[in-house]
Amino acid sequence: MSKFTKKIIIFSVIFLSAITLLRYSNILAFDNGESLIINSTDMIEEEIVIPEKKDRILKIEIGEGDTYGALMQENGVDYALAMEIYDSAQEFYDLIKIRQGRIIELVYDKDDDSFNALKYKIDSEDELVISKINQNIQKQNASSSGVIEGQKSWQTEIIPIDYEIKIKTSGGVIESSMYQTALDNDIDIRAIIELANAFQWTIDFAMDPRVNDEFKFVYEERFLDGEYKNPGKILGGYYINAGEKYEIYYFEESEDNKGYFDQDGNSVQKMFLKAPVAFKYISSGFTTGARYIAAFQAYTSTHMAIDYAASIGTPVRAVGDGTITQVKYSNSGYGNLLSIRHNGTYSTNYAHLNGFAVKYGQKVKQGDVVAYVGNTGYSTGPHLHYEMVKNGVKINPLKEVLPPGKAIEEENRERFLEEIEEVRTRFR
Repeated sequence: MSKFTKKIIIFSVIFLSAITLLRYSNILAFDNGESLIINSTDMIEEEIVIPEKKDRILKIEIGEGDTYGALMQENGVDYALAMEIYDSAQEFYDLIKIRQGRIIELVYDKDDDSFNALKYKIDSEDELVISKINQNIQKQNASSSGVIEGQKSWQTEIIPIDYEIKIKTSGGVIESSMYQTALDNDIDIRAIIELANAFQWTIDFAMDPRVNDEFKFVYEERFLDGEYKNPGKILGGYYINAGEKYEIYYFEESEDNKGYFDQDGNSVQKMFLKAPVAFKYISSGFTTGARYIAAFQAYTSTHMAIDYAASIGTPVRAVGDGTITQVKYSNSGYGNLLSIRHNGTYSTNYAHLNGFAVKYGQKVKQGDVVAYVGNTGYSTGPHLHYEMVKNGVKINPLKEVLPPGKAIEEENRERFLEEIEEVRTRFR
């Protein structure tokens, strides 16, 4: 074999070896001349993510004078379909009652853009959802049952609104009124109203607050789509009134026993509310200081009642469960008078009323609206004249000591103390 032939063979072997190496390895060349060799077994495939299709949602704000039917027509929902949805909702909610400022959501299918659902938040807690029943499932059920006629096309539910919950601690020192203190400390006034409701068996926020009183409370803030909507449950709080500290904590001992308890585990929900007019109706109109003024009198030996100044038409509530024993106009100076017999010991009277919300002999529950503030009889201005009678004798309702509510059962006490300690740590 000649030297030339040998050179050809050697060159061919080298060339074939290089081709083989390139075939089974990947060489990545960079601009700087460097190469990175990656084995084929180490290759990473890039995953292509296709954006998920979502249902189309049309949000309609309800304006002044808007009606359900008109809004549906204006937004392309034909009359027959709008009536189907209306009829489906009737058992749960009357869509005639939709309120100005709220939102109706129309949901359209992500695939064919057909109308799929209507959603409407009835209040801060519940949402009305009317959705199309899956037609394939509907046909299968109809075939298996042998029933096709009368199958419904829509189903209606009222479901709790799914808020995102954040916990907040707020408080302040009273300088004029609790209402003003809330405003001064940038506290949502709705949270203050809920706090007053939690203390409504313990403190009369029209009569009791004094300058330098202090309060602090822990509560839920509720968000939707990252936007703050409203305060939620009051988890716990304290109020120091004239040096005396009152505490309340929310606890669910069982499905049948949940609500507010004091630090010792006694229910604060007693036989009588401390005031017949809710905080939200009177809070902004009062300041601390002298109480003995013409339209706002405390209990004295000559005025055996509590007078709550409030505008005409302000709701008056029953301070406790009972039976209506008087609904009449009294010529003795009371004007329109309503009385409630609570048991064999206690009764309460509400006078100078503008009108009544109940009838003689009717049973009422604590907190029920029974009448409205007025200016009838011997009245010097719009206010509620409120009396409590014990064994036939008028007494000062602000001084009456009522027994504490039912205590937490001993087997649940440790759980109760652990839960309230979590709230208490936020007070420090």
